[in-house]
Amino acid sequence: MRKVLFALLPEVVLLDVAGAAEAFRMASQLVPDSYELEFVASSASLRSCVGLQLHKLQRLPAEVPDHSIVVITGVSSVSLDLESEPMLQLTEWLANVARNETVTVMCVCSGSLLAAQAGLLRGRECTTHHEFVERLAKMEPSATVHGNRIFVEDGHIMTSAGVTSGIDLALHLIGQQLGHKIAVAVARDLVVYMRRTTADPQLSAWVMHRNHIHPAVHKVQDAIARNPAGNWSSAKLAAVACMSARNLGRLFMEHAGCSPLDYVQRLRVALAREMVMNSDLALERVAERSGFSSAHHLRRVWRRWERASPAEFRLTAR
Repeated sequence: MRKVLFALLPEVVLLDVAGAAEAFRMASQLVPDSYELEFVASSASLRSCVGLQLHKLQRLPAEVPDHSIVVITGVSSVSLDLESEPMLQLTEWLANVARNETVTVMCVCSGSLLAAQAGLLRGRECTTHHEFVERLAKMEPSATVHGNRIFVEDGHIMTSAGVTSGIDLALHLIGQQLGHKIAVAVARDLVVYMRRTTADPQLSAWVMHRNHIHPAVHKVQDAIARNPAGNWSSAKLAAVACMSARNLGRLFMEHAGCSPLDYVQRLRVALAREMVMNSDLALERVAERSGFSSAHHLRRVWRRWERASPAEFRLTAR
């Protein structure tokens, strides 16, 4: 179980907290005992920027367990006084916590400014809400501040553009730690897009074509994701959706942007890619386990989405 500590400040933006917290909570329901949430501050009570009072907060702990996640959330721009006592206390605490590089520091919105003040962004790549990009660049001249990113990951320090992008960053972390299938399931329950950092050249096949809310298409995609190597025909996929193959094909193109069988092949290639990268299995065995009729069939479909051949990819990955 990982501790997720939300470090709060007076005039905190509630969506910065609630969005990411709900993502971690849902993930912990899908994978029991994966995350334990705590809400800490320099005082037991504080006021959020919308006026809601928060009480019975735990004090900033002297020590944070290894492999914890510390979330530094933003505050309203009119309340962003980095010299205030709560800010200074949190900055000092954060600098001490971040010495442990097993601890992931996740900054939402203006939380990046506190990370900079604590010295955590020295020489790193980072981002923040567009309102604070110039201020962050002046605070830490050695940092590369990206003004066009949803979030940026640099080692164990992660920064995001703020508000709803905190959900994107939480989903990214969940995908890393619990797997993309869990992250996709959480994104669906939250009714949000599943996105990765804009620095990545492409989306993972496990999360592509899922940026929609059509229940029948998701049902079919879930069935394929559970068993990409299964004997999926147009008729079997249509039976999962309880509709005709023609209607399912139309809905897939409208909502997922691909055909059902294209989606099957994408996930099969993704499964084969993982086996090529992480095992010494011969390509015939990889093809068999990922649902292809032969190594030749795998190579032919592989070329649709991968530049390097399976053999070249294995060498590069090693």
